[in-house]
Formats: sequence, structure tokens, C-alpha cells
Amino acid sequence: MSNKPPKTQRPSTLTVRGREVRLRTIGAVVLLGLALWFVFANTQSVKVRLWVADVTMPLWLVLFVTLVVGAAIGGLLARRQIKR
Repeated sequence: MSNKPPKTQRPSTLTVRGREVRLRTIGAVVLLGLALWFVFANTQSVKVRLWVADVTMPLWLVLFVTLVVGAAIGGLLARRQIKR
């Protein structure tokens, strides 16, 4: 027998243009927009030291790759939590 309390509370939602949208989704879209704005506002070239070589590339590319890798790791960890 499980000691978990029953789930009676639904996630908070807003109605946007006739559709129910979760606040979590709105927050994710806002954060993604801010991250992309920050990435593309930094256009100068930088020198990046990899394990073997140094590479010169635009800072926006370094930030964008970091964003994608972080989102992928976060998604994998979230999937792992759901399976438990």
C-alpha cells in the first residue's frame, strides 16, 4: 500500500487565444527567449581551449552549443526521473 497523498491539484494554466497553456510552458518559452537573446547579443570572436587545440570562434556559437548541451542533459535527467 502506498503512502503517497492523492493528486487532487491540477497544474496551473492560463488561457491564451482560446487554448489552455501551462505556466511551466510559458516560463520555459520566456527563459528560452532570454537565453537566445543573450546568445545572439554576444557576437565577438573568442579563443576556446579544447583538450588538444585552441579554436577561435564566435562567442554566440560557444554559448549556443552550451545551451543545447545543457538542455539535452536536462532532458535526459528529467526522462530518467519520470521512469523511476
